Amino acid sequence: MAGARVLLFTGKGGVGKTTLAAATGARLAVGGRKVLVASADPAHSLGDVFGRPLTHEPSEVDTCLYAAHVDARELVDKSWQDIRRQLRSWLAGVGLDELDAEELTVLPGVDELLALTEVARLARYGPWEVVVVDCGPTAETLRLLALPEAVATYVDRLLMPAVRANAAALGRLAKHLGELRRLLVNPNVTSVRLVLTPERLVVAETRRTLAALALRGIRVDSLVANRLVPRSRWGPAASWLRIRRAEQDAVLSELDASTPLRVHQVEHRAAEPVGVGPLLELAADLYGDADPLAAPFADSGDARPLLELHPLEGGGHELAIALPLTDSAELDLARVGDDLAVTVDGVRRLVALPVLLRSYTVADAYIDDRGLVLRFEGQE
Repeated sequence: MAGARVLLFTGKGGVGKTTLAAATGARLAVGGRKVLVASADPAHSLGDVFGRPLTHEPSEVDTCLYAAHVDARELVDKSWQDIRRQLRSWLAGVGLDELDAEELTVLPGVDELLALTEVARLARYGPWEVVVVDCGPTAETLRLLALPEAVATYVDRLLMPAVRANAAALGRLAKHLGELRRLLVNPNVTSVRLVLTPERLVVAETRRTLAALALRGIRVDSLVANRLVPRSRWGPAASWLRIRRAEQDAVLSELDASTPLRVHQVEHRAAEPVGVGPLLELAADLYGDADPLAAPFADSGDARPLLELHPLEGGGHELAIALPLTDSAELDLARVGDDLAVTVDGVRRLVALPVLLRSYTVADAYIDDRGLVLRFEGQE
């Protein structure tokens, strides 16, 4: 899929993801790339970070640097109402009364979905080389990233083939959903940067997020630990600073041992960075002389597939699901027809089993460095 490289910044609320997304965009622009930083967070604090008002239309912040707020409500008013109007008409034409038609055309999460499709549109058709997205807090972002697949399934099951065949508006929606899904799961185009602060509760949520994104087939290219206490040797506060920094280092050491992703560190700054100049100083702290799109900040793009199938000596097969699981992860497995329902820490996804395994049964399951490994036995 042609278009811009897409970086999605997310993390628990208050960890500084908006500031780091803006700093990354500023750094990329200084390097000569044409960059759009777009806020998909309903809080829309991106304008505050850049120190200027922003609208839904991209505006130039600095040379090669543009920014915008994605206004979900305006997108709903402009796009979704027309689709709903047409669908009500078609549904009524196949025997549903007006009330039923109205109820069936209220799709869940449509405003968030349209915000994400707008980001995809900007990435594919805009003049930018990179689109940096300031997403909402982690829980909202996970729900948002699950929407394209969920809503596509909802639409497919809700409407009869005869209706779909004659629904131009629905065809456009299906096309947008397909493009959006392909954009999100293409590791050479889209990746997530998880921002965290070095606190145990935040790190625990980060680990769950890594597993949830892997379950969706979405690549995380790096972790950013923000607001580390600066190291200090002198002054009356030095002892407190050393103790606090030692606590933070211990938390990050545990995180580093649990993931192959590199954890990049940013120290807490005395003044809140507002405007391009201070943001570039922050980016220098994070990236040094490196390119934000190059290793070690972004891997080569050769991400492991979600599913890997291997035959076993003596019969049977082994299916490895590439999930970064920890010992504390709550895992549940269930067979639903030809699908495997995998639930990790409350996040559920139906994984289509390879055709070869559909007549097999799960004989064993365990976790190793490949993720979740299932052993299948049975007759072909």
